[in-house]
Amino acid sequence: MCLAVPGKLLSVQGKDPLELTGRVSFGGIIKEVSLACAPEARPGDYVLVHVGVAIGVVDPEEAELTFRYLREMGELDGLEPERAATGGPP
Repeated sequence: MCLAVPGKLLSVQGKDPLELTGRVSFGGIIKEVSLACAPEARPGDYVLVHVGVAIGVVDPEEAELTFRYLREMGELDGLEPERAATGGPP
């Protein structure tokens, strides 16, 4: 199944809207993503990321609700630093 996951935008690099990238935290896992589809995103925003591309900005409550559902479904197994390090629940 393909899904988009919310993450907190930590920083933005670049000036050209088509070449913007950002460092995004997914529950402590930091990834570099393209911001070409969401150039309005600013550090502190939550962005919805699909296959390495931020496809939109979401509100913090929506991001937390999505994370909760993904945890309950087991879709974040092995991705969260606590689970990856201990093998147990966060």
